[in-house]
Amino acid sequence: MAVKRREADLYPPLKAYLEGQGFEVKAEIGACDLMAVRGDEAPIIVEMKTGFTLALVMQGVQRQTLFDAVYLAVPAPGKKGWAHRYRDMIALCRRLGLGLLAVGEEGVEAHLDPGPYLPRRQTARAGRLLREFQRRVGDPNTGGTTGIARMTAYRQDALRLLRALGDGPAAPRVLVTATGVARAGVMLRADHYGWFERAAKGVYVLTPKGQAALLDHAEALAAL
Repeated sequence: MAVKRREADLYPPLKAYLEGQGFEVKAEIGACDLMAVRGDEAPIIVEMKTGFTLALVMQGVQRQTLFDAVYLAVPAPGKKGWAHRYRDMIALCRRLGLGLLAVGEEGVEAHLDPGPYLPRRQTARAGRLLREFQRRVGDPNTGGTTGIARMTAYRQDALRLLRALGDGPAAPRVLVTATGVARAGVMLRADHYGWFERAAKGVYVLTPKGQAALLDHAEALAAL
């Protein structure tokens, strides 16, 4: 059975790691777990915990009010690794400008150095979100809910086509005029919800599932 490492167990390898890089290292300087100084360079602060916790992150942020170079230090992961958390841990540290050190049996590994956070904007994704906001009619979803289908602008367009085809077979070009859904032809062919089928060349009708959807989505249809 593996022995759980104490916070104090992290200090000797961290001290050796930094001294190997020419730093003078001292523990418990004020509220700082570890301070390292090399020549005229700005000090490095390391805050230690036996796990990556909110308390550790808050300590690191507090130390940033004193010095720029602040590392968080935790035991290196076991055989299973940090696979389920690693990307989030790195993203959070990078966002906050904190470094991350992992202390293992064979020494210390630097996973991230402190530095200013300059996010790379995901302009394409942001554009899609803004278009979704602008195209969606009303506010049909409840924030914070899970496990239920979301009402999207695409689904609202599909419901408009559903309602129009409830009056009888129609061609895509007719539906574009009747519903204002410019992508009617593409949506009818894709048929993501199983509501539409082609009855003849250029003519679409509702499937049995589509007929049932008229009743199932009566409230949503009335809101469009």
